Amino acid sequence: MRLDKFLAEMNIGTRKEVKKYLKDSRVVVDGQIEKRPEIHIDPQKNQILFDHKAFVYSKYEYYILNKPAGVISATKDSLSQTVIDLLPENHKKDLFPVGRLDADTEGLLIITNDGELSHRLLSPKKHVSKTYLLKTASPLTAGDIELLETGVDIGDEEKTLPAFVNPYVNINESGNWIELTIHEGRFHQVKRMLKAVNNEVLFLKRIRFGNLSLDPLLDVGQCRPLTAEELHLLQNSAITQQKKKDLIRDKEAVIFDLDGTMIDSMWLWADIDREYLGRFGIPLDDPKELQCRIEGMSFHETAVYFKEHFPIPDSIEQMKKDWNAMAYDKYATQVPLKEGVKSFLSGCLRRGIRLGIATSNSRELVSNILKVHGLEDYFSCIMTGSDIKCGKPAPDIYLACADKLNVSPSSCLVFEDIMPGLTAGKCAGMTICAVADEYSSDTLQEKIDFADGYIDNYYDFF
Repeated sequence: MRLDKFLAEMNIGTRKEVKKYLKDSRVVVDGQIEKRPEIHIDPQKNQILFDHKAFVYSKYEYYILNKPAGVISATKDSLSQTVIDLLPENHKKDLFPVGRLDADTEGLLIITNDGELSHRLLSPKKHVSKTYLLKTASPLTAGDIELLETGVDIGDEEKTLPAFVNPYVNINESGNWIELTIHEGRFHQVKRMLKAVNNEVLFLKRIRFGNLSLDPLLDVGQCRPLTAEELHLLQNSAITQQKKKDLIRDKEAVIFDLDGTMIDSMWLWADIDREYLGRFGIPLDDPKELQCRIEGMSFHETAVYFKEHFPIPDSIEQMKKDWNAMAYDKYATQVPLKEGVKSFLSGCLRRGIRLGIATSNSRELVSNILKVHGLEDYFSCIMTGSDIKCGKPAPDIYLACADKLNVSPSSCLVFEDIMPGLTAGKCAGMTICAVADEYSSDTLQEKIDFADGYIDNYYDFF
């Protein structure tokens, strides 16, 4: 690369300005003043200083922006402010937004100059998910939700792909709030989908793109470079449909963990732990640390752990009874299924694939969850931690489930969200697929490296 081109890409100035800086002896290459703009350098090997400041060359830049309403998703506009105008002054000049948000839409927008990543994220074949927080003019009915999750006619040649509606949104504002996840990027798609069910969008904000969530500390209008972890999350968003088909090929049975895998519930148990211990005046400063210590334990083993580590006067059986009562209403009213679960289960049954559940949760809560979501008739086998001797990461519960389903372990596909569960499935000799869950996002790379596959939704297996 020419030296003047490198300095210009580092936003030192224009090519003309860079030549003047060189002439003024302000540039040093490997310890020597360099005045020739045309010499070739290797940014990875040569040390380049400008005014005694060293530069580390990076071909690509990645920014996350919390886009405000009224700003255009474009690189240039003669009449309106663009998202590029919100970037730092020293950004690369070839940046562009990955896709677009409507002018009146807020939220997560990625800005980069990495065309290959942008193509992977936006390709219709990848079906990368996008989640929006929206306020509707009127409440959605059960029929509206079913239509949105099946696919609606918005006036295009084809209906929309199945969406995912989460009506359990906790927000400190009045109104009808939902989260809607789609897997396409059609023009004004969310607004047209709500119009198709005779409703209207009053507020729209994108809160998630693939595996990447909007940083809650990023104020509207602010942007910053992506962290290495966030970039990795984004790069792992575009799993191909073919990889999903490969996971399910020739499988006779699919076995699910429950919490964090089939349902979005891992956050709930941290709340229950804090509330339960609070009854006895026991503070819980770090719920996540406690959850890490009890990961994979059966319901009974968890109660024993609490009894041994906290001054709780109640019996183990009373503790379990209280936990069930505390969780019952929360599971019924605050916990949605993971994206695409129901359509995936239906697809499995149509193809004669047997279904089982292997969970550390209690049988009472499992029965309640399946009833709430209308899944009682889908599963041929339900194994809980009380049915086996050793909890996860021991393989016992998965081997017992396969035996009850009358299939060999090698013909089973396991879905799990945490490492102890993935380890249990692998030790059982089964194919294992890691499931995205915000609760365990800090172990994302470990899960991806360990598992046979990784998904953030259950669509596109068939």
